[in-house]
Amino acid sequence: MKRVYNFSAGPSMLPLEVLERAAAEMCDANGSGQSVMEMSHRSKDYKPIIEKTEALLREVMSVPDNYKVLFLQGGALLQFAAIPINLAGVEFGTQRKKATYIDTGIWAKKAAGEAAKYVDVHVAASSKDKAYTYIPDAPAPAADDAFYHITMNNTIVGTRWPSIPETGNVPLVADISSCILSEKLDVSKFGLLYAGAQKNLGPAGVTLVIVRDDVIGNAPSWTPDVLKYDIQAKEGSMFNTPPCYAIYIVGLVLEWLKNMGGVSAIEARNIEKANLLYDYLDNSTMFRAPVEKNSRSLMNIPFVIGDEEKEKRFVAEAAAEGMVNLAGHRLVGGMRASVYNAMPIEGVKALIGFMEKFAKANA
Repeated sequence: MKRVYNFSAGPSMLPLEVLERAAAEMCDANGSGQSVMEMSHRSKDYKPIIEKTEALLREVMSVPDNYKVLFLQGGALLQFAAIPINLAGVEFGTQRKKATYIDTGIWAKKAAGEAAKYVDVHVAASSKDKAYTYIPDAPAPAADDAFYHITMNNTIVGTRWPSIPETGNVPLVADISSCILSEKLDVSKFGLLYAGAQKNLGPAGVTLVIVRDDVIGNAPSWTPDVLKYDIQAKEGSMFNTPPCYAIYIVGLVLEWLKNMGGVSAIEARNIEKANLLYDYLDNSTMFRAPVEKNSRSLMNIPFVIGDEEKEKRFVAEAAAEGMVNLAGHRLVGGMRASVYNAMPIEGVKALIGFMEKFAKANA
């Protein structure tokens, strides 16, 4: 079996142990004589799977009891609309509510743009002036804001909020798609957290929403039922057929994470991986990390040479040596190494070794 080091920003690599277990259980999961792909979501065989997955998620993230855990569909992109509708939507013909957004990159900008269809969006700060290479200071919310939105880790540009903004009584909402489970996070500081699974949590197809009880149940009457958090919570994420197999894989990933020592142990490993790569970049004469040091992501590490032809050759030659998906996002170019939880430190060391070889050959 040939395995590569997959540096994709998502969908990304999964732990080998998880894939091997899923393969072993493909045709007979938990002695049921069937694959999870074949199970009815209402069956006695599937119910323990989704319940165990939620219990594990609550355990490893220390989710307080006054929060609901929802496994939904549509990706983080659908939540760009569902969040303002549920937290600030109003009946037709009445005055729109307001919400504050901080613009730290392409996905943060998309989230604000989608929300503007339903609420009056105030972009209180932006790092666009320096190509999103830093996290700006976060102004206080307005007293009448319905919520305050940030993107905790910016996958494309490789930035990360170094601390959580204080928003007082205004619910703080955060997209944690590309940093979930990578480091300790105090859930109680947020009104709502959401994440597409395809980075650290599992395969594409399931979206996690963790939402505090007091911000549920405010959606206007015109909201589609499938988007209402209170309905999804009441039905245990099974108002409609959930992404059953993706949820099952999330459960396996959470078991793997717990066996690794939990989020604290993974955070220490992630810091070690990121420091290795950033230290090399900061001392390289060929490669450069464009993100300001106090805003650097642990998960997504962009780097550049400054010569487009060399960058394309670097990506191609790295792939030939088993390090794939190192091209930067099409909107920013360069290279990007996404070193999510499943990336072993050996993968980062292999990348650094190849970078050293490439630099010598192209000096």
